[in-house]
Amino acid sequence: MKGNTRQRILETGAEIIHLKGFNHTGIQEILKAAGVPKGSFYNYFKSKEDFGLQVIDYFEGFFASLSREIVEDTTISPLTRIKRLLKTFMAFFESKDFTYGCPIGNLSQEMGDLSPSFQVRLKQAMDALVDTYTGMIVEAQEHGEISKQLDSREAGSFLVSSWQGALIRMKIEINAEPLENHYTMIFKYFLKP
Repeated sequence: MKGNTRQRILETGAEIIHLKGFNHTGIQEILKAAGVPKGSFYNYFKSKEDFGLQVIDYFEGFFASLSREIVEDTTISPLTRIKRLLKTFMAFFESKDFTYGCPIGNLSQEMGDLSPSFQVRLKQAMDALVDTYTGMIVEAQEHGEISKQLDSREAGSFLVSSWQGALIRMKIEINAEPLENHYTMIFKYFLKP
């Protein structure tokens, strides 16, 4: 039961933080939304910062599970997997009415330069995203789908950075156009033979 309560607090808090941000989300608000008695928070988390760091773990795990089936599907080409992954994320953000943005990106903007602990953990999460794309880019190069002249790590890093920028614009335009533009530019000009 204790694990279920902790998980409920994490899931509820992650949802609220994804929409409102870390600093604009209060502990009491999370507990009320989770249906957990006041004062229970510190039975599961050392501090709000400890909770925030565990929320980053939660977000990273959520998006890893969302993408795992695509990333590991070797029955389709690596370039097709990258396309499918971006389309899956585009559909996710559309389901959220283009208002949420990437939770890791949001927290990076909000907390990356305010807390050394957040900075380290957020960098790890971003590096994990870069690693995912880098691996598929290497495979695509080995399959002759994209140029071997491209530095795979730099390309993976660019893909993540460009995507984060597109998500920022998506949030202020509240539509898919920045994401579609990112997708078109990546596959028309960047990841090509």
